Amino acid sequence: MTLGLRLRQPVYLAAGLVVVVCFMMLFFSSLREMGLRRDALKAAEIDVTNLAQSLVQHAEDSFEMADSLVVGLVHRLEAEGTGPVATARLQSDINFRKGAMGRVRALFVYDDKGRWLATSENVDLNAFNNSDREYFKQHRASNDLGLLIGRPIRSRSGGQWIIPASRRFNNPDGSFAGVVLATIDASYFADFYKRFDLGPSGVVTMLEKSGIVLARSIDNEKSVGRDLSNSGLIKDMHGRPTASVYYFQSTFDESWRLSFYKMSDRFPIIILATEARDEVLAPWRREAMFRMALVLVLISLIGGAGFYLVRQLLERQRIATVLAAKEADFRLLAEESSDMVMRIAFDERILYVSPACLRIVGWSAEQLRGTPALAGVNPEDLPHVQKTVEELKAGEVEEAKVIYRTRHRSGGEIWLESALRATRDVATGRISGVVAISRDMTERKGLEDKLATLARQDGLTGLANRRHFDEKLQEEWRRAAGDETPLSLLMVDVDNFKKFNDQYGHQAGDACLKAVAKAISAEARRPADLAARYGGEEFVLLLPNTDEVGCASVAARLRESLVALNMPHALNPPTKRVTFSAGGATGWPGADSANNHPSLVAAADRALYAAKHAGRDRFVMSGRVVAWRGAESA
Repeated sequence: MTLGLRLRQPVYLAAGLVVVVCFMMLFFSSLREMGLRRDALKAAEIDVTNLAQSLVQHAEDSFEMADSLVVGLVHRLEAEGTGPVATARLQSDINFRKGAMGRVRALFVYDDKGRWLATSENVDLNAFNNSDREYFKQHRASNDLGLLIGRPIRSRSGGQWIIPASRRFNNPDGSFAGVVLATIDASYFADFYKRFDLGPSGVVTMLEKSGIVLARSIDNEKSVGRDLSNSGLIKDMHGRPTASVYYFQSTFDESWRLSFYKMSDRFPIIILATEARDEVLAPWRREAMFRMALVLVLISLIGGAGFYLVRQLLERQRIATVLAAKEADFRLLAEESSDMVMRIAFDERILYVSPACLRIVGWSAEQLRGTPALAGVNPEDLPHVQKTVEELKAGEVEEAKVIYRTRHRSGGEIWLESALRATRDVATGRISGVVAISRDMTERKGLEDKLATLARQDGLTGLANRRHFDEKLQEEWRRAAGDETPLSLLMVDVDNFKKFNDQYGHQAGDACLKAVAKAISAEARRPADLAARYGGEEFVLLLPNTDEVGCASVAARLRESLVALNMPHALNPPTKRVTFSAGGATGWPGADSANNHPSLVAAADRALYAAKHAGRDRFVMSGRVVAWRGAESA
């Protein structure tokens, strides 16, 4: 392969990269838009789901109310009969109920011939006969005494669409005696459903389970009574769940809709809440067109810039053939850089180092030239750095970045971040060494370490925070389980601290917490001990390899420290100074309880509660969490 062809390969790669980037931008933008489209549909599904479930409850409540009125009349009729006196009393009772029927439009009582015996409507009872109504025929033919919700019909007394809810009542011998009917206007449900915003074409429909429309929020008068039994939803209902999201093409306006249907568990009705899919997606379409227009503009800009870049790269490659052998140009760039630039030979010795080395590592370029490049690397970091250099020399990677510690001439250590790249011989193309560009990261690492410390430390008291304590407890519990040693926990709560805050103010309260924290921290004498702020005015002291006696001793010393502080607390009788209540617990973890560390906290917490319940300013030691083999539980 000629040198010119090798130099042009990056140009071809750059051109291909521009094409790939443009394609990927278009591809991922399309994926994102499809995801947003799914999200828009999902949000609409959630809306109609919640609405349908609520409306099913509303419908059930409505028919339950109607049924309660019907049941009351049925019981009365079966008890008192349909004689003139009983009928008169029944009519009087219905008249009395008129103002309290709520959603129920009217009540009717018919005898076994369909004649009107009583009603809540102001009509001539002798003018009507309902023996021809479908619900009346069903009750007369069937002994079923349950509630029947019939198909919607036109009211004979008012002319409006009504939904009948009726029951049969019997003579004492069990024969058919008549029907009690409660009606609910279909328009009541339609008007109620109009309160909910489902978009300009959104619809709520109540169906009888056979597919007859009972009420509809749009065009109710034209829709009630319509038979949808041939629709996909009703035809396949036996194989569907009782509630589900459902997409379909409306038989009313032929539009595609997303919906949620739910069948009542108590009554033979289905609530179907729908939104027009086009209306749901309209905002997404507008925004998607705008976003895709921006993407296309950006792709055009990238494509134009890429075309310009390729031309520039071709020109630069022509120049690069002249500059490839000019080491002076490299040195000029390196020596002007604030970073330390090194050229490292294949045997890992320094061939060249820029003057910035004096500022960064303390040695001059003359002192470093010819020495091993990795001589000053910290032994803990050396394997990783060495492995990275070997991968570069083997051609497994072309470039890499490593962060490591290295020795400074002053005797200390600094953190370096080095960007490494393999160099190749221009004539043979073989790897000849590595170029390293290094910068001092010591200050940044210090900040990172400080942030890590702050993440594990309580900001007010300087003690470990709750998160650090939880991690340490789990670690020490497992260690104690492996070593078969005790682990104790002391839980401390400042007595009546809220009253202290109210009396002396929050600044004094903070000072009080700091003083208590300092006293607790002083008792964490061993490296493994941990004092932490558990929350509010509550502190914990974790004591590995400490039994009950040791835990009690620490609590006693801590109380002496707090007594010595003698902080006044007028609202903490009888001492009138700051005191604390403490609960201690000792655990003897075993192999079978290696993950049962929360039990130690629970035991200490119960002991603390006992101390506070007993009058505060005292220490209670809990029983052992896990019995020590060969000893009795405390």
